[in-house]
Amino acid sequence: MQITLIVGIVVAIGAVLFALQNNTAVVVTLAIWRFEGSLALVLLLALGLGALIAGLLSSPAVIRGRWAAARLGRQVADLERKLTEQQQHDQLAAELAKTAPPQAIATEKPYVGLRTLLAGAEGTKPPLT
Repeated sequence: MQITLIVGIVVAIGAVLFALQNNTAVVVTLAIWRFEGSLALVLLLALGLGALIAGLLSSPAVIRGRWAAARLGRQVADLERKLTEQQQHDQLAAELAKTAPPQAIATEKPYVGLRTLLAGAEGTKPPLT
């Protein structure tokens, strides 16, 4: 910020020196409009209009960039909040696993096919009728 101010002051001093050295009267004509003034004034007005136009043309990109930065900042804050919640959840789950008694794990019975059910237990033959 201070460098910008220093550069602005240097440019202003340069413009004043330029205006003092170039005080010749000139006539500027554009279509039906006619302006008579010093050369320095005409050139400084042209410089000012150029800077104004450049600023107006670049402002949408600057605004878009600021909006994107703000949106990304909100996303970062949201993701950090979710990460904190997840870490708290993981800590609580770890504490619960430490304090809770172990539960018996149910063993799954093996699959028994239809043929085995009809034949009975392995090694035995079905009764004849």
